[in-house]
Amino acid sequence: MIDDNERVVIFDTTLRDGEQSPGCSMTVAQKLRMARSLAAMGVDVIEAGFAAASPHDYDAVREIAGSVEGPTICSLARCNSHDIPQAARALAPAARRRLHVFIATSPIHREHKLGMSRAEVLERAVAGVRLAREFCRDVEFSAEDAIRTEPDFLVEVMSAVIEAGATTVNVPDTVGYTTPDEMGRIITHLRQHVTGIENVVISAHCHDDLGMAVANSLAAVAAGARQVECTVNGIGERAGNCALEEVVMALKTRADRFGVDTGVDTRRLYPASRQLAAIIGGFVPANKAIVGDNAFAHEAGIHQHGMLANRETYEIMRPEDVGISRSTLVLGKHSGRHALAERVRELGFELNDTELEKLFTRFKDLADRKRQVFDADIEALVAGQPGAHGGPWRLVSLQTTSSLGEGQLPSAAVALQGADGQLVREAATGDGPVDAALKAMARATGIDFELTSMRVRSVSEGEDAQGEASLQARIADEQWAGRGVDTDIVAACAQAFIEILNRASRSPASAEHVTVARPDTQPARAAAAP
Repeated sequence: MIDDNERVVIFDTTLRDGEQSPGCSMTVAQKLRMARSLAAMGVDVIEAGFAAASPHDYDAVREIAGSVEGPTICSLARCNSHDIPQAARALAPAARRRLHVFIATSPIHREHKLGMSRAEVLERAVAGVRLAREFCRDVEFSAEDAIRTEPDFLVEVMSAVIEAGATTVNVPDTVGYTTPDEMGRIITHLRQHVTGIENVVISAHCHDDLGMAVANSLAAVAAGARQVECTVNGIGERAGNCALEEVVMALKTRADRFGVDTGVDTRRLYPASRQLAAIIGGFVPANKAIVGDNAFAHEAGIHQHGMLANRETYEIMRPEDVGISRSTLVLGKHSGRHALAERVRELGFELNDTELEKLFTRFKDLADRKRQVFDADIEALVAGQPGAHGGPWRLVSLQTTSSLGEGQLPSAAVALQGADGQLVREAATGDGPVDAALKAMARATGIDFELTSMRVRSVSEGEDAQGEASLQARIADEQWAGRGVDTDIVAACAQAFIEILNRASRSPASAEHVTVARPDTQPARAAAAP
């Protein structure tokens, strides 16, 4: 147990490791928007990307470095003479910047990925840190696959990079292999044997392959680590990363156990979670800890009785503490800009004047179709701001018919506008109105796709509630996700599919498959029908 009243650094890698999750790619504009939310939340470090990985990553890191104030802006780099200067150039506009260099240290990575000996890996690690220090005083070193590295060699590497100038040393559980007790022992071993460890910050970066990323990160903190690397909603490669909202609230709720705190404004956790879900085109699972729809729901009779008597019987934290509003304030078509702006602010979202004006237009349109606009409706509107996803395609019109009975075929007619402003009109039949709409849109764009997932849910209550649709489709062997919100669930699905088309069009691997073509030259394929 750590009794000292210390602070844990929250290192957010949503925009780097999180984006590597299939279907979670983001534009530069989307990354910048998310980075501003993270800064408002109070995270200490934002890993904005892997600058040397692609021009897109470089542009995102540089844009965030020049636009986002408060947190330290970080870029990942391999320990080589190409990546490190590239990352340094991208980070140059930042007032506070960090270079994060890494190399794999475990036997399996040394042999099968790097083809290096222990001595060669050690030499490369030291050289990488020294080169990074030429550009930046704040240098983090990560020993990739540290958990499966021989303890004596891990100590040797960490001692050497600290001597070379590393200010933070990271212990990644790259493949989600460790357990809490093992993680605690490793951190303790490093604290006892690494030369100079008392002068640097020890960090933990845990993946969730065995479902223990948060538990392992907390074990690292209990053993003396003072930085946790995490992502909003726990997104990331394979099963994901340590979830930011979970580790932050665990440290806050169990301050009696850990004796540490973070600088995070926890009231912004829920808005950030919903914003990220909208950006990457997905849902937050209802049973997701801290930010899921059911996180503070109580259905069992005995639980409800206890809650009525004293909320602490079954709630260990308040919904308001994580930014979930329990307000009954309802807006309608007569509500003005000021009322909307105030409600948006109370819900934890920050919008500039231009964004607020666009939101107000969408709000009035929604209010004309709904008698009452609830907080959940406003959250959906904010998260799904138009133009946030970019791309050449815009859905201009959609008309669908449904049917019941033998010999009846649902149909859809669409009009799409391309980047050149030209309207493309197409029609199709399908197993249902959604299937028909997707096929018509596919014919209009000349795309070959496979629908792999479709989920719909009600955003708010009532017969006029907005519906939220999340679709996933495979295009050119890549998985893409999209999200749409509308009072008409078919229209919501169509919006989600347009988002998928626009995401795919930005990928060089998929771009050739998302060009305007007549249906007789490149037929559409929908492998799954709703």
